[in-house]
Amino acid sequence: MPMLPRHPSLVKRSHLQVVVCVSTLALSLTAWAATPGPTKSYQQPALEPIGEVQAIYDGNLSEDLAVTTFRNTDRLFPVRAIKAGSHPFPLPRSGTPLGPVAFDYKGKRYSLDDYVALNRVTGLLVLKDGKIVTERYEKGNTADTRWMSMSVAKSITSTLVGAALQDGAIKSLDDKVTHYLPALAGSGYDQVTVRQILSMRSGIKWNEKYTDPTSDERQLIKLRIEQVPGSLLKFMASLPTAAPPGTRTNYSTGETQVLGQLVSAAVGKPLTQYLSEKIWVPYGMQTDAKWWLDGPNGNEVGGSGISATLEDYGRFGQFFLSGGKAGAQQVLPEDWMSFASATTGTDAAYGDFANMWWPGWTDASKADKAFTAAGTFGQYLYINPTKNVVIVVWQAQTKPTGGEVIDDMVAFDAISNTLQ
Repeated sequence: MPMLPRHPSLVKRSHLQVVVCVSTLALSLTAWAATPGPTKSYQQPALEPIGEVQAIYDGNLSEDLAVTTFRNTDRLFPVRAIKAGSHPFPLPRSGTPLGPVAFDYKGKRYSLDDYVALNRVTGLLVLKDGKIVTERYEKGNTADTRWMSMSVAKSITSTLVGAALQDGAIKSLDDKVTHYLPALAGSGYDQVTVRQILSMRSGIKWNEKYTDPTSDERQLIKLRIEQVPGSLLKFMASLPTAAPPGTRTNYSTGETQVLGQLVSAAVGKPLTQYLSEKIWVPYGMQTDAKWWLDGPNGNEVGGSGISATLEDYGRFGQFFLSGGKAGAQQVLPEDWMSFASATTGTDAAYGDFANMWWPGWTDASKADKAFTAAGTFGQYLYINPTKNVVIVVWQAQTKPTGGEVIDDMVAFDAISNTLQ
């Protein structure tokens, strides 16, 4: 397998796995809805086709099928709703919309339209000082579309660690994982701390290569398809130690499953309920979102599987950028943004990593201390605290990795600079 570039646009792992027959989709998947529909629902045709698992992993989805699959991922697995409230946080239109964006990349000059077309962007939201400077939908998407997060969900899961720490449900990041998850006692996690899980430095053996049928990630995928609640954590408990805790960064989707179930155990409720109570309702998300489960009425998949609207992803970014406050309530520790986005180590394959976020990898983004959540097939939630900018991007690339033509961070730099 060729060596991957050292930025996360090419390293997030795919988590779409189910073989569906379009003709039976409505009958086989409708019963999996665990909660009522959203406050503001997404009305896509019930039988819009979804790609089969082999085609997804092999990168063989057609361009059209990639779009319809990615906006219907809440039909692939059992889900639980992240309930929204009745008072959406306003995202006013800026009086100064985004001007022309132009930038150079690999010796060529590109515009924003070039970026949208070449990287198969299906949704683009740019907020400056909390106001919308541009909002675009492509490929049939609308403001009501709920689009997949993929590994953007990891950053949301890590944010819930901050909320639980602020609440006192998690006493210290240096607590042992087994204090909250006694089921992991006697496993490789015995001496691992919450902080080490958060930074993916547990030392637990993990092979993330989804293209390798023998990898740990593929085993996790297999278990999710089998839909046995609790099986993912049991699998994580079976893994051996490959390095002393805290000594090596190793990007692991399984690590986020441990983190998510740890938060859920600490607060005594499902992640969806906690996310709704701490952020989705009090901050003012407009639409119910959905989150994949590991089985019917099971545990949320900590590393993937959230489906939400473009503006609500933007609101989440604005919540994070504004210091983790919802109204007068301090939901996250006051220093959480700087803590969560600070580089914690370098993965041998993927480069710099923070606490479930990716630090910017261009000179301009590093100078601005920008960081991003990122998901396979091209999903981004970019935050630039220096320029007070949030950018949300949905893409429908047909290959899990390596599908982008333009480095997304270069495009984000250009957009941010245009807003100065």
